[in-house]
Amino acid sequence: MAKAFASQADMTDKKITFSRLSEHAYAFTAEGDPNTGIVIGDDSVMVIDAQATPKMAEQVIERIRTVTDKPIKYVVLSHYHAVRVLGASGYSPEHIICSEATRDMIVERGAQDYKSELQRFPRLFQAAETIPGLTWPTITFSDRMTLWLGKLQVDIIHAGRGHTKGDTIVWLPEERTLFSGDLVEYGATPYCGDAHYKDWPATLQKLRDLKAEALVPGRGDALIGEGAVEEGIAGTQAFLSDLYKVVEKSAEAGDSLKVAYDKAMAALQPRYGNWVIFEHCMPFDVSRAYDEAKGLDHPRIWTAERDIEMWAALEKAE
Repeated sequence: MAKAFASQADMTDKKITFSRLSEHAYAFTAEGDPNTGIVIGDDSVMVIDAQATPKMAEQVIERIRTVTDKPIKYVVLSHYHAVRVLGASGYSPEHIICSEATRDMIVERGAQDYKSELQRFPRLFQAAETIPGLTWPTITFSDRMTLWLGKLQVDIIHAGRGHTKGDTIVWLPEERTLFSGDLVEYGATPYCGDAHYKDWPATLQKLRDLKAEALVPGRGDALIGEGAVEEGIAGTQAFLSDLYKVVEKSAEAGDSLKVAYDKAMAALQPRYGNWVIFEHCMPFDVSRAYDEAKGLDHPRIWTAERDIEMWAALEKAE
């Protein structure tokens, strides 16, 4: 293979930042690695996205304990990808919450996703042997639900299809603080292997309409101020639009997936090539865009075997 598969060559530990966004909200970020959001209510703590293993979750808990000793009662899954959810047991939460659409994805492809992502991200799956199995919710919801952490209102909203069909955001209306999951990235390449490209812009508009003053993206630095929030949303939207436009044109012209990939890389590298995990994401992103442009609405399941076959086909030299 011309390039190391996915993120297998990325073995350098990243610097962790734990920052306060508003009175009750914090962000755990690590130079483009998957982020975790934290909400500290009057009587308990909520974690948004759990990290890949219970061992990785310990790093989040360590930071939480520098600011509160309240119990971690809730873990919210912004969507279901192994690298974000399989650490949930490490928090010993009373409840794990996700959208009904996300639970459907666990049933349909959770086991395959586990093996696939373990292969893609070896550095992030520290002590993978401690993962007890798939992460299952104890509470699901259709469109939205509200929890009260004492007097603090926390809205949990299935925003629509985008990064996956089950994308969920967490919104603190009183503090105008938003946790977007992978619907928004900042300085990091959106992963679109399970995406709905045509729906994603409308879902992003719902996030815009909230007029957030702080946002924790799925990857990248936390964003403070309406200008920074818009920069994150607009950058994500531009990447999606630019990629889909190129791939759709290729698909309509009858190009092979390999030709579509080469055209997309040439078109997007100048603007986005310095974003975190660009080389990792592009083969998956183009594969899904090509399928969607060909009329396949429901994303095909990524298995560890399909990952390797696709990578070998797209990364080979002509």
